[in-house]
Amino acid sequence: MISKTLLLTYLYLLIYILLSSGVILYNKWVLSPKYFNFPLPITLTMIHMGFSGAVAFLLVRVFKVVPPVKMTFEIYATCVIPISAFFASSLWFGNTAYLHISVAFIQMLKALMPVATFLMAVLCGTDKLRCDVFLNMVLVSVGVVVSSYGEIHFNVIGTVYQVTGIFAEALRLVLTQVLLQKKGLTLNPITSLYYIAPCSFVFLFFPWFLLEKSKMEVSQIQFNFWIFFSNALCALALNFSIFLVIGRTGAVTIRVAGVLKDWILIALSTVIFPESTITGLNIVGYAIALCGVVIYNYIKVRDVRASQVTVDGIPERMSKDWKMDKKSSHMFVPSNGGDSNGGSNLGSGSFSESNIDEEAAPLMASSRLSHIGRTQINSHAV
Repeated sequence: MISKTLLLTYLYLLIYILLSSGVILYNKWVLSPKYFNFPLPITLTMIHMGFSGAVAFLLVRVFKVVPPVKMTFEIYATCVIPISAFFASSLWFGNTAYLHISVAFIQMLKALMPVATFLMAVLCGTDKLRCDVFLNMVLVSVGVVVSSYGEIHFNVIGTVYQVTGIFAEALRLVLTQVLLQKKGLTLNPITSLYYIAPCSFVFLFFPWFLLEKSKMEVSQIQFNFWIFFSNALCALALNFSIFLVIGRTGAVTIRVAGVLKDWILIALSTVIFPESTITGLNIVGYAIALCGVVIYNYIKVRDVRASQVTVDGIPERMSKDWKMDKKSSHMFVPSNGGDSNGGSNLGSGSFSESNIDEEAAPLMASSRLSHIGRTQINSHAV
């Protein structure tokens, strides 16, 4: 008989896939001029950030569901602010792409996420240039190029927005590792949104004031409270579903779920948005890119397991002393004791390899996954 724990794991995976796909399709429907006709991606993103920040504030300060961490001005200025800037940028560019290109093509472009993250990590010195990984990155890039060549409604502006958003997200991931890991800051999804969402909202205000404020004043923009409330609520629920998933599953399971989600999303988008046409060349190119992503994920999982075996092979006393030395020299233990499930420890020395949806869990990283690239859980722009 299937155990209750296994059933819950599959249930969380199903909820994650449904919410992740639903939020992306919902955003496309809201932003598209052919449907709800709210072509203001920065405004929509600010609504998400404002709502998430308000809920997080209530949970932390009013209902005290979780205690706040010991956040100093130095940590906030040197870590939270720059990470929030790139987080806001990735959401802004990613959501703007929905105005110009199809959901299916956006998902295909998101296969570039491991490429972007690997390049940013090499440039920032957190990863080394390796032949096997580099060849996989070439394979992924070739697949994306083939897929782009086969896109009937190819749009340069939309493609540039999406690729720019991918690289902004990749840089945010690397900064999360470089900056927060040094501080040993441990955040769960609620405290993560508590600190990041308001700061991202402020960063988004400046492009909104320059680019969208005038459009809202002169155009007949419809505002339906329940549409935007439900949209923001789904985005918030996605944050918590990701936390549940990475807390209960391993790296391989998450990657399989991410691949399944991408294919389901591509298929659903062609049904819900009939103008999204998929060609044979699209599929071939995406399949090539996906092969590269799968091989890349395998290499990273293998590396993590090899490093774990190495640590386990050290005599118990030496290993304990080494871990204590590393913790005392690099880690800041917050007053709440951190998160004990291993699913969201920032600064734990590892990166979520999953492709977390960009609007979800901006500061989360899983110690159970490898240190580069969120490629299979966001993939992607919320």
